[in-house]
Order: sequence, then C-alpha cells, then structure tokens
Amino acid sequence: MPRSEAGDVLTELVLRVFRLHGGFLAVAQDLAKPAGLTAAWWQVLGAVLRRPLPVSGIAREMGLTRQSVQRIADLLVGEGLAEYAPNPAHRRAKLVRPTEEGYAAVARLREAQHAWADEISAKAGADELRATLATVNRLIELVESRR
Repeated sequence: MPRSEAGDVLTELVLRVFRLHGGFLAVAQDLAKPAGLTAAWWQVLGAVLRRPLPVSGIAREMGLTRQSVQRIADLLVGEGLAEYAPNPAHRRAKLVRPTEEGYAAVARLREAQHAWADEISAKAGADELRATLATVNRLIELVESRR
C-alpha cells in the first residue's frame, strides 16, 4: 500500500530533520570545544541550567536515552562540571545540577552561540522561525502521543 501524499511529505521532513540535527550537532561541537565541552556535555548541562533534574528528566527533555544521559552526567560530575544532589521527590534518583565551573563553561561559549544564532536567524527571519517552531512543537506532540 503506497503512502499518502502527506505521508510522503512527512517522510521527507523526517529525512531533512535528521540532516538538520547533524548540522546542529556539528555547530554545537565547534562552539563547545573552546569552552572545554563537547556538544553532548553542553546539551546535558543546558538541560539543568535553570533547575536541577534527575537523569530521566534530562533524557525526556532532550529526547535522549536515560543510559546515554547517565553516562554523560557521570562524566560531567567526574570533570567537576556538575554534581549530584539529593532529590526530595525520589530517594534514589539524584538530581543533576551544574557546579560553578559548569555554569562558567557554558558562559564561555554564550557569546559565540549568540553570534551564530543571530547570523542564522537574520537570514531566516523571526516570523519564519516562529512558524517552524510551532510546527515542530506540534509534530513532537503527535509523535510522543503515539508512544
């Protein structure tokens, strides 16, 4: 049975998003390196900058596996960029939070990230990006409702 036209479009979108994801990761790796981070370390630290989260919460927030986040969190703790804190909601699932060194590492790459985001967004435009964001958020809802 052939796919519908909308199914064909969605499939093409998925393939393009995979390519975009790869491009974002390559840029993140380049931006993170001078700050002593990797793209993965930055991603996990970024998830807990505003509030500490358990590993499972970081995984949900970032669309990653719990095991991969656990591995990265352990590395960040080992490097002194994050620490585990007691979780009042769950005795065994500790919270991950950045240390002062972790906050400083993210701050070191902030200027370069802002410049990159401003350059790309100036070419795409805020309205186009808002519409794209709304569509991506809707697709996330639809995909996650099927799990």
